[in-house]
Amino acid sequence: MLQFGYKASAEQFAPRELLEYGVAAERAGFDSVFVSDHLQPWRHTGGHAPAALPWLGALLERTERVTVGTSVLTPTFRYHPGVVAHAFATLGSLAPGRVILGIGSGEAMNEAPLGIEWPDGKERFARFKEAIQLIQELWAGERVTFEGTHYRTEQATIYDRPDERVPIYVAASGPAATRLAGRVGDGFITTSGKGRELYTETLLPALAEGAAKAGRSTTDMDLMMEVKVSFDTDRARALEDTRYWGALALSSEEKTGVEDPVEMERLADALPVERTASRWIVSDDAEEHVERVWEYVDMGFTHLVFHAPGPDQGRFIDLYREQVLPRLHARAGR
Repeated sequence: MLQFGYKASAEQFAPRELLEYGVAAERAGFDSVFVSDHLQPWRHTGGHAPAALPWLGALLERTERVTVGTSVLTPTFRYHPGVVAHAFATLGSLAPGRVILGIGSGEAMNEAPLGIEWPDGKERFARFKEAIQLIQELWAGERVTFEGTHYRTEQATIYDRPDERVPIYVAASGPAATRLAGRVGDGFITTSGKGRELYTETLLPALAEGAAKAGRSTTDMDLMMEVKVSFDTDRARALEDTRYWGALALSSEEKTGVEDPVEMERLADALPVERTASRWIVSDDAEEHVERVWEYVDMGFTHLVFHAPGPDQGRFIDLYREQVLPRLHARAGR
Protein backbone atom coordinates (compact mmCIF):
# COMPACT_ATOMS: atom_id res chain seq x y z
CA MET A 1 0.00 0.00 0.00
CA LEU A 2 1.23 3.46 -0.87
CA GLN A 3 2.02 5.62 2.13
CA PHE A 4 2.07 9.40 2.42
CA GLY A 5 4.15 11.06 5.12
CA TYR A 6 5.00 14.45 6.57
CA LYS A 7 8.55 15.73 7.01
CA ALA A 8 8.90 17.60 10.31
CA SER A 9 11.28 20.38 9.40
CA ALA A 10 13.57 20.41 12.42
CA GLU A 11 15.85 23.04 10.92
CA GLN A 12 13.06 25.65 11.02
CA PHE A 13 11.10 25.16 14.23
CA ALA A 14 11.65 24.96 17.97
CA PRO A 15 10.95 21.56 19.57
CA ARG A 16 7.46 22.30 20.95
CA GLU A 17 6.20 23.95 17.78
CA LEU A 18 7.61 21.12 15.69
CA LEU A 19 5.90 18.60 17.95
CA GLU A 20 2.52 20.24 17.42
CA TYR A 21 3.02 20.03 13.65
CA GLY A 22 3.75 16.31 13.97
CA VAL A 23 0.54 15.80 15.93
CA ALA A 24 -1.40 17.88 13.39
CA ALA A 25 -0.01 15.74 10.57
CA GLU A 26 -1.53 12.62 12.14
CA ARG A 27 -4.89 14.33 12.51
CA ALA A 28 -4.72 15.46 8.89
CA GLY A 29 -4.38 11.89 7.67
CA PHE A 30 -0.67 11.51 6.99
CA ASP A 31 0.63 7.96 7.49
CA SER A 32 4.07 8.83 8.84
CA VAL A 33 6.15 11.63 10.32
CA PHE A 34 9.89 11.77 9.71
CA VAL A 35 12.34 14.19 11.27
CA SER A 36 15.90 15.11 10.35
CA ASP A 37 18.68 14.88 12.93
CA HIS A 38 20.91 17.93 12.58
CA LEU A 39 23.28 19.44 15.09
CA GLN A 40 23.18 22.65 13.05
CA PRO A 41 20.53 23.95 10.63
CA TRP A 42 21.09 25.13 7.07
CA ARG A 43 20.68 28.76 8.10
CA HIS A 44 21.59 30.65 11.27
CA THR A 45 18.87 33.34 11.36
CA GLY A 46 15.74 31.76 12.78
CA GLY A 47 17.35 28.34 12.60
CA HIS A 48 16.63 25.44 14.96
CA ALA A 49 18.00 21.94 15.47
CA PRO A 50 16.08 19.96 18.11
CA ALA A 51 17.65 16.59 18.89
CA ALA A 52 15.76 13.84 17.10
CA LEU A 53 15.93 11.11 19.75
CA PRO A 54 14.05 12.83 22.61
CA TRP A 55 11.75 14.54 20.12
CA LEU A 56 10.67 11.21 18.62
CA GLY A 57 9.86 9.88 22.08
CA ALA A 58 7.63 12.89 22.72
CA LEU A 59 5.90 12.47 19.34
CA LEU A 60 5.20 8.80 20.00
CA GLU A 61 3.49 9.71 23.27
CA ARG A 62 1.37 12.38 21.59
CA THR A 63 0.25 10.25 18.64
CA GLU A 64 -1.50 6.93 18.20
CA ARG A 65 -1.23 5.85 14.60
CA VAL A 66 1.55 7.39 12.52
CA THR A 67 4.85 5.66 11.89
CA VAL A 68 7.74 7.86 13.01
CA GLY A 69 11.40 7.87 12.10
CA THR A 70 14.53 9.75 11.18
CA SER A 71 15.27 11.07 7.73
CA VAL A 72 18.10 10.81 8.42
CA LEU A 73 20.41 10.12 11.39
CA THR A 74 24.15 9.43 11.12
CA PRO A 75 25.24 6.47 13.31
CA THR A 76 28.98 6.93 12.87
CA PHE A 77 30.36 10.07 14.55
CA ARG A 78 28.19 12.01 17.01
CA TYR A 79 26.60 8.71 17.97
CA HIS A 80 28.32 5.38 18.52
CA PRO A 81 26.29 2.72 16.65
CA GLY A 82 25.61 1.06 20.01
CA VAL A 83 23.95 4.23 21.28
CA VAL A 84 21.73 4.29 18.18
CA ALA A 85 20.84 0.61 18.59
CA HIS A 86 19.99 1.22 22.26
CA ALA A 87 17.88 4.34 21.62
CA PHE A 88 15.82 2.84 18.81
CA ALA A 89 15.28 -0.40 20.69
CA THR A 90 13.76 1.71 23.47
CA LEU A 91 11.63 3.74 21.04
CA GLY A 92 10.48 0.52 19.39
CA SER A 93 9.52 -0.89 22.80
CA LEU A 94 7.50 2.21 23.60
CA ALA A 95 5.54 2.03 20.33
CA PRO A 96 5.87 -1.41 18.69
CA GLY A 97 5.55 -1.33 14.93
CA ARG A 98 5.59 2.46 14.71
CA VAL A 99 9.32 3.28 14.63
CA ILE A 100 11.79 3.39 11.72
CA LEU A 101 15.53 4.05 11.92
CA GLY A 102 16.50 6.06 8.85
CA ILE A 103 20.25 6.46 8.51
CA GLY A 104 22.80 8.07 6.21
CA SER A 105 26.53 8.62 6.00
CA GLY A 106 26.32 12.22 7.22
CA GLU A 107 27.38 15.78 6.49
CA ALA A 108 30.37 17.66 7.85
CA MET A 109 28.33 20.59 9.19
CA ASN A 110 26.71 18.25 11.73
CA GLU A 111 29.91 16.58 12.90
CA ALA A 112 32.91 18.89 12.39
CA PRO A 113 31.70 21.57 14.87
CA LEU A 114 32.19 19.00 17.65
CA GLY A 115 35.85 18.65 16.78
CA ILE A 116 35.39 15.55 14.63
CA GLU A 117 37.86 15.34 11.79
CA TRP A 118 35.71 14.75 8.73
CA PRO A 119 37.21 11.86 6.75
CA ASP A 120 37.07 11.18 3.02
CA GLY A 121 34.16 9.41 1.37
CA LYS A 122 35.83 6.01 1.42
CA GLU A 123 36.24 6.01 5.19
CA ARG A 124 32.75 7.42 5.78
CA PHE A 125 31.25 4.63 3.70
CA ALA A 126 33.29 1.98 5.50
CA ARG A 127 32.19 3.32 8.87
CA PHE A 128 28.59 3.42 7.70
CA LYS A 129 28.59 -0.23 6.61
CA GLU A 130 30.24 -1.32 9.84
CA ALA A 131 27.79 0.71 11.94
CA ILE A 132 24.81 -0.99 10.27
CA GLN A 133 26.33 -4.40 10.91
CA LEU A 134 26.92 -3.62 14.57
CA ILE A 135 23.40 -2.25 15.11
CA GLN A 136 21.93 -5.39 13.56
CA GLU A 137 24.11 -7.67 15.70
CA LEU A 138 23.19 -5.81 18.89
CA TRP A 139 19.50 -6.16 18.06
CA ALA A 140 19.84 -9.84 17.23
CA GLY A 141 22.01 -11.20 20.04
CA GLU A 142 23.25 -10.97 23.59
CA ARG A 143 26.74 -10.55 25.01
CA VAL A 144 27.86 -9.18 21.67
CA THR A 145 31.61 -8.87 21.16
CA PHE A 146 32.32 -6.98 17.96
CA GLU A 147 35.80 -6.39 16.56
CA GLY A 148 35.50 -3.97 13.68
CA THR A 149 37.92 -1.61 12.01
CA HIS A 150 36.18 1.43 13.48
CA TYR A 151 33.94 0.14 16.30
CA ARG A 152 34.25 -2.40 19.08
CA THR A 153 31.98 -3.84 21.72
CA GLU A 154 32.70 -6.34 24.46
CA GLN A 155 29.90 -8.59 25.70
CA ALA A 156 27.33 -5.86 25.09
CA THR A 157 23.62 -6.54 25.54
CA ILE A 158 20.62 -4.36 24.81
CA TYR A 159 18.13 -5.56 27.38
CA ASP A 160 14.94 -3.79 26.33
CA ARG A 161 14.17 -4.66 22.75
CA PRO A 162 10.80 -4.74 21.02
CA ASP A 163 9.38 -8.09 19.90
CA GLU A 164 9.24 -6.66 16.38
CA ARG A 165 12.64 -5.44 15.15
CA VAL A 166 12.85 -1.78 14.18
CA PRO A 167 13.29 -1.56 10.39
CA ILE A 168 16.39 0.18 9.04
CA TYR A 169 16.01 2.49 6.05
CA VAL A 170 19.25 3.44 4.30
CA ALA A 171 19.47 6.86 2.65
CA ALA A 172 21.53 7.31 -0.49
CA SER A 173 22.02 9.60 -3.45
CA GLY A 174 24.76 7.66 -5.25
CA PRO A 175 25.07 4.11 -6.60
CA ALA A 176 27.43 2.60 -4.01
CA ALA A 177 25.33 3.53 -0.98
CA THR A 178 22.18 2.59 -2.90
CA ARG A 179 23.55 -0.89 -3.57
CA LEU A 180 24.24 -1.14 0.17
CA ALA A 181 20.62 -0.17 0.85
CA GLY A 182 19.51 -2.96 -1.45
CA ARG A 183 21.68 -5.49 0.39
CA VAL A 184 20.95 -4.62 4.01
CA GLY A 185 18.06 -2.17 4.24
CA ASP A 186 14.42 -2.74 5.02
CA GLY A 187 13.81 0.49 3.18
CA PHE A 188 15.55 3.02 0.92
CA ILE A 189 15.42 6.82 1.28
CA THR A 190 16.30 9.42 -1.32
CA THR A 191 15.21 12.96 -2.14
CA SER A 192 13.34 14.52 -5.04
CA GLY A 193 14.10 17.40 -7.36
CA LYS A 194 16.91 15.88 -9.40
CA GLY A 195 16.85 14.61 -12.98
CA ARG A 196 14.52 11.67 -13.61
CA GLU A 197 17.43 9.72 -15.07
CA LEU A 198 19.23 9.69 -11.72
CA TYR A 199 16.39 7.67 -10.22
CA THR A 200 15.43 5.47 -13.18
CA GLU A 201 18.86 4.81 -14.67
CA THR A 202 21.21 4.98 -11.66
CA LEU A 203 19.62 4.65 -8.22
CA LEU A 204 16.78 2.18 -8.77
CA PRO A 205 18.94 -0.19 -10.87
CA ALA A 206 21.66 -0.01 -8.17
CA LEU A 207 19.05 -0.77 -5.51
CA ALA A 208 17.85 -3.80 -7.48
CA GLU A 209 21.45 -4.97 -7.94
CA GLY A 210 22.12 -4.77 -4.22
CA ALA A 211 18.88 -6.55 -3.37
CA ALA A 212 19.67 -9.35 -5.82
CA LYS A 213 23.02 -9.94 -4.13
CA ALA A 214 21.10 -10.53 -0.89
CA GLY A 215 18.72 -12.93 -2.61
CA ARG A 216 15.73 -10.64 -2.68
CA SER A 217 14.11 -7.91 -4.78
CA THR A 218 13.14 -4.27 -4.29
CA THR A 219 9.54 -5.40 -3.81
CA ASP A 220 10.69 -6.63 -0.39
CA MET A 221 11.58 -3.05 0.58
CA ASP A 222 9.82 0.23 1.27
CA LEU A 223 11.06 2.77 -1.29
CA MET A 224 10.78 6.18 0.31
CA MET A 225 11.04 9.45 -1.58
CA GLU A 226 11.31 12.67 0.39
CA VAL A 227 9.38 14.94 -1.95
CA LYS A 228 10.16 18.65 -1.83
CA VAL A 229 6.81 20.42 -2.32
CA SER A 230 5.74 24.04 -2.06
CA PHE A 231 1.97 24.01 -2.46
CA ASP A 232 -0.25 27.02 -1.80
CA THR A 233 -3.35 28.58 -3.30
CA ASP A 234 -1.17 31.66 -3.81
CA ARG A 235 1.50 30.67 -6.32
CA ALA A 236 3.68 33.71 -5.56
CA ARG A 237 3.70 32.67 -1.90
CA ALA A 238 4.56 29.08 -2.81
CA LEU A 239 7.47 30.33 -4.90
CA GLU A 240 8.74 32.72 -2.24
CA ASP A 241 8.57 30.05 0.47
CA THR A 242 11.37 28.12 -1.24
CA ARG A 243 13.83 30.86 -0.21
CA TYR A 244 13.86 29.40 3.33
CA TRP A 245 15.60 26.34 1.93
CA GLY A 246 17.78 27.99 -0.68
CA ALA A 247 20.78 25.95 0.49
CA LEU A 248 19.33 22.90 -1.25
CA ALA A 249 19.81 24.63 -4.59
CA LEU A 250 23.52 25.27 -4.03
CA SER A 251 25.78 23.07 -6.12
CA SER A 252 28.24 20.66 -4.52
CA GLU A 253 31.05 22.99 -5.53
CA GLU A 254 29.35 25.97 -3.87
CA LYS A 255 28.83 24.06 -0.61
CA THR A 256 32.15 22.23 -0.39
CA GLY A 257 33.94 23.05 2.84
CA VAL A 258 31.06 25.14 4.23
CA GLU A 259 30.29 23.97 7.77
CA ASP A 260 28.95 27.20 9.26
CA PRO A 261 25.19 27.97 9.10
CA VAL A 262 25.99 31.68 8.90
CA GLU A 263 28.01 31.18 5.72
CA MET A 264 25.51 28.69 4.29
CA GLU A 265 22.75 31.23 4.86
CA ARG A 266 24.77 33.94 3.09
CA LEU A 267 25.32 31.75 0.06
CA ALA A 268 21.69 30.65 -0.09
CA ASP A 269 20.28 34.17 0.29
CA ALA A 270 22.33 35.33 -2.69
CA LEU A 271 20.43 32.98 -4.99
CA PRO A 272 17.53 34.21 -7.13
CA VAL A 273 14.16 32.64 -6.38
CA GLU A 274 14.28 30.79 -9.70
CA ARG A 275 17.18 28.76 -8.34
CA THR A 276 15.80 28.25 -4.85
CA ALA A 277 12.61 26.88 -6.42
CA SER A 278 14.49 24.48 -8.68
CA ARG A 279 14.46 21.61 -6.15
CA TRP A 280 10.76 21.96 -5.35
CA ILE A 281 7.43 21.08 -6.92
CA VAL A 282 5.91 24.55 -6.82
CA SER A 283 2.17 24.62 -7.48
CA ASP A 284 -1.13 26.35 -6.71
CA ASP A 285 -3.28 23.73 -8.48
CA ALA A 286 -4.03 20.51 -6.59
CA GLU A 287 -4.68 18.41 -9.70
CA GLU A 288 -1.44 19.50 -11.34
CA HIS A 289 0.39 19.05 -8.04
CA VAL A 290 -0.78 15.45 -7.68
CA GLU A 291 0.20 14.69 -11.28
CA ARG A 292 3.73 15.88 -10.63
CA VAL A 293 3.99 14.05 -7.32
CA TRP A 294 2.69 10.86 -8.93
CA GLU A 295 5.70 10.73 -11.23
CA TYR A 296 7.63 9.25 -8.29
CA VAL A 297 4.99 6.58 -7.80
CA ASP A 298 5.28 5.71 -11.48
CA MET A 299 9.03 5.26 -10.98
CA GLY A 300 8.32 2.68 -8.27
CA PHE A 301 8.48 4.62 -4.99
CA THR A 302 6.03 3.37 -2.38
CA HIS A 303 6.32 5.91 0.45
CA LEU A 304 6.19 9.63 -0.31
CA VAL A 305 7.17 11.95 2.54
CA PHE A 306 6.31 15.58 1.85
CA HIS A 307 8.66 18.35 2.89
CA ALA A 308 7.28 21.89 2.62
CA PRO A 309 9.67 24.87 2.90
CA GLY A 310 7.44 27.63 4.24
CA PRO A 311 7.25 29.07 7.76
CA ASP A 312 3.50 28.37 8.13
CA GLN A 313 3.44 24.60 8.38
CA GLY A 314 -0.08 24.65 9.81
CA ARG A 315 -1.30 26.21 6.58
CA PHE A 316 0.54 23.59 4.53
CA ILE A 317 -0.91 20.70 6.58
CA ASP A 318 -4.43 22.12 6.24
CA LEU A 319 -4.10 22.63 2.49
CA TYR A 320 -2.78 19.11 2.03
CA ARG A 321 -5.58 17.70 4.20
CA GLU A 322 -8.23 19.54 2.19
CA GLN A 323 -6.91 19.41 -1.36
CA VAL A 324 -4.01 17.02 -1.88
CA LEU A 325 -4.27 13.97 0.41
CA PRO A 326 -7.83 13.10 -0.69
CA ARG A 327 -6.70 13.10 -4.31
CA LEU A 328 -3.64 11.00 -3.52
CA HIS A 329 -5.72 8.52 -1.53
CA ALA A 330 -8.28 8.24 -4.32
CA ARG A 331 -5.61 7.69 -6.94
CA ALA A 332 -3.96 5.05 -4.71
CA GLY A 333 -7.29 3.26 -4.33
CA ARG A 334 -7.56 3.98 -0.61
